[in-house]
Amino acid sequence: MQTLTDKVAVVTGGASGIGLGLAHAFAAEGCRVVIADIEEAALQKAATALPEGTLTVRTDVSKLADVEALAAAALERFGQVDILCNNAGISTFNTLDNQTLEDWRWVLDVDLWGVIYGIHTFLPIMKRQGTPAHIVSTSSAAGLFSGVPYIGPYAVAKVGVVSISETLRTELAMAGSPIGVSVLCPGMTNTSVMEAERNRPTEMGTESRTEDAENMRLYIRSGFTGPDGKEPDVVAGMVVDAIKNDRFWVISHADLRPTIAARFAEILDAIPES
Repeated sequence: MQTLTDKVAVVTGGASGIGLGLAHAFAAEGCRVVIADIEEAALQKAATALPEGTLTVRTDVSKLADVEALAAAALERFGQVDILCNNAGISTFNTLDNQTLEDWRWVLDVDLWGVIYGIHTFLPIMKRQGTPAHIVSTSSAAGLFSGVPYIGPYAVAKVGVVSISETLRTELAMAGSPIGVSVLCPGMTNTSVMEAERNRPTEMGTESRTEDAENMRLYIRSGFTGPDGKEPDVVAGMVVDAIKNDRFWVISHADLRPTIAARFAEILDAIPES
């Protein structure tokens, strides 16, 4: 997909953070853009800064019916979907023994099932079109190495997103499909994922954090805007470049290399020599 002009890009979690950065990046490339988000007010605010004609669709990616409605709205307005960014994401913050089952369900429903529903719904559309297309799913640096404290459900989901993306890439290549796949693994990026509880379903109750967990949340959040943090538009530019060059891995931070290398070195050391 060397040019994105006149392509139709659908971005979930598109009203803020990396999602909004992606929406702006696609619009700058000449795409027709659809942004989906669970926050109606944020959607409308985002739309005012995007080109006229941008489609906004309130979508809860944890619900298959909502994702199907998103696809239907995109097709009704534009007649095609060329790029899908499964980007919506949330996190809770607590040690595993303090994570409730509701915490697990909420995070996995959004971060993992949201990606599953996106692929399940949009992949058949792209296959029917028979033209070059691309699916990008947002994982995290936490999807590449384990043992990150306080975000267990998030990390589990993000490892799953990497695995789904790798499988999808292999299967599409086996079929000779013109559909490309990328997985985005950002490190510290200035987003509002640390404040995800604002969208927690009321039936799941209020998230309860230990003092240590809240301190960790604030520490991680401070890193987003620190010297190692990146702005969403920078990460979005990396994604656009990956789509144009059919590159699978999109890893935002060079300083992740030692941690990832150490993890895989440990795995290799555990493999018997013969």
